[in-house]
Amino acid sequence: MNSTDNSPIDSSDSDSEVEAFDDVDLEAEDPAAALAVLRQRIDQLDHRLVEVLAERVAICQEVARVKELTDMPVIQPGRVRDVLTSRRQWAIDAGTDPDFVEQVMRVLLAETHRIEVAGRRPDPAPDKPAAPGVDRSLLDTVAARIDHMVVTVDDLDAATAFFEQRLGFHIEPLAGGDAVGIRSMTAGGVTVVLVGRDASPAVSRYLDQSGFGVQHIAIEVLNASLARASLAGNDTPLLTEVVVDEHGHEQFFTIRDDASGLQLGFLSRTGHRVGISAANVLALFEELDRASAR
Repeated sequence: MNSTDNSPIDSSDSDSEVEAFDDVDLEAEDPAAALAVLRQRIDQLDHRLVEVLAERVAICQEVARVKELTDMPVIQPGRVRDVLTSRRQWAIDAGTDPDFVEQVMRVLLAETHRIEVAGRRPDPAPDKPAAPGVDRSLLDTVAARIDHMVVTVDDLDAATAFFEQRLGFHIEPLAGGDAVGIRSMTAGGVTVVLVGRDASPAVSRYLDQSGFGVQHIAIEVLNASLARASLAGNDTPLLTEVVVDEHGHEQFFTIRDDASGLQLGFLSRTGHRVGISAANVLALFEELDRASAR
């Protein structure tokens, strides 16, 4: 089988072809042949997944028409919460991480809501190609999303109260348990990590030197080592090597860019899907402390 064949797949044969893979003795194959078989199976499943997504979008367009005719609100929070909760349970029943499935569902719900509203626009949707018209960087290939943002604060309790009471965030457990001076605030798919003076002497010194506010933005990547090698090849100023904690969080950091005022972290998850690690956050401030002392 040719695992690089991107030609259209006949969906009428997809079920039988995918089921046929169950009869393949992968251990009897050489590694290259076994990998080709598995990749072909993934291609078949992905094609079915895209077809299901397209079907769901089409149904949501019909839902939008019904809502428009009845003056029903486009967004119904109760329905959204029911969808998220039930899909999490389906994930648990299927042996899949419910946090991952919720993340996927939130992206899907945001897109279907956009489609419901955009369908009322008089202008057509723009045409988009399958592949970019220009070469893209390796980071463009491996970057997935903004994972979280770290914010330094002078008053951790006051900042926590603002996020909880004014914005509706909740405290998410840190990987490894609570840590003094650090709180992970989450709302839906958004995470902001608040770091106060009590977290460590290095954090306190950072606040004295740089003040409070956004300290860095963490981007989730498929592989931290690969992303770091790519940035190093572009002469990107890097602060750390890849830092790995006991939970499988692999992360490295750039040096703060004077032009944009931003410092970036790049994170890949190789362990269980758990909360932000206090160890990785504190390791950054320790390295910043050492760098300022040089």
